[in-house]
Amino acid sequence: MEALWFWLLALMLTTYVVLDGFDLGAGIAHLLIAKTEDERKAVLESIGPFWDGNEVWLIAAGGTLFLAFPTLYAASFMGFYLPLIIVLWLLMFRGLSIELRNHAPSPMWLPLWDVCFAGSSALLAVFLGAALGNVVRGVPLDAQQEFFLPLWTDFQPGREPGILDWYTVTVGATAFCALWMHGLLWVERKTSGTLSERASAMARRVALGVAVLTVVVTAATFVVRPEMWQRFADAPWGLVFPVAAVAGLGTVMAGKRPFAGSATYLVGMMLSAAFSLFPVVLPSSTDPALHLTIYNTASGAYSQSIALWWWIPGIVLTTGYFTMLFRKFGSKVS
Repeated sequence: MEALWFWLLALMLTTYVVLDGFDLGAGIAHLLIAKTEDERKAVLESIGPFWDGNEVWLIAAGGTLFLAFPTLYAASFMGFYLPLIIVLWLLMFRGLSIELRNHAPSPMWLPLWDVCFAGSSALLAVFLGAALGNVVRGVPLDAQQEFFLPLWTDFQPGREPGILDWYTVTVGATAFCALWMHGLLWVERKTSGTLSERASAMARRVALGVAVLTVVVTAATFVVRPEMWQRFADAPWGLVFPVAAVAGLGTVMAGKRPFAGSATYLVGMMLSAAFSLFPVVLPSSTDPALHLTIYNTASGAYSQSIALWWWIPGIVLTTGYFTMLFRKFGSKVS
């Protein structure tokens, strides 16, 4: 049951990255590709029916984490308190900027909402990437399964790291570029004319940066946590995930079904990280014996089995809703 919940949680977080990733990326690209007010409206309309629904996957993943691995939930929310509050504020600013742009469409306020939308989307991509970097790198857990991270220390991923160091910033930069590319390809898919062409051209250029950063962050990960390479050596079937990421990025650069290729890249990268960490869910940077795993953080077997019977109908309803949503609003915006 612990392994099942680990992979269900990994799939939910991956779904969030793919779905909310395209509207975060559209926000990053908003001021770069939209040159007129009509084009800026078109970018917003391309994500309009989806952006708030996509965030449901993040909330649902948090609920799943609480019911399946409550010890991990408690340790993470206490230790990552500062970045979680920053992410909360960024989500609020992003939602307010999207909504208030329509409710207060004066020439004085529109530039402010546009800057808030683009800036909060960009910072969210960086912080979410840095959060993944912290999970991969490890945190200074003590014997009570507690830790605290300042925003930064000496910028080195050692025994007493901060939230930001050279490794987590590299992961954050990779996430920023990957979601930027993903959003550009969504705008290309959902719009037409010069706006779509501009998004397509920029996406191809950003894809080159994503390719370089993917190589850099992969090498850096094996330096920071060399045991992750051993995981692939012990279970070679897991190589299907990084291969999928490479194939997806190649599809983007080739220009054949690029949005699907971008989604495949994100899925491959997320599941590669999950596979190489398993069964650890939060490593300790001080002592491997203090790692939080799926076994020492899980709720009871009875609780997990009962929760599964509630989770199944909930995920069926959610999947059905999103299927209907994407079919109904799948055409290009006018």
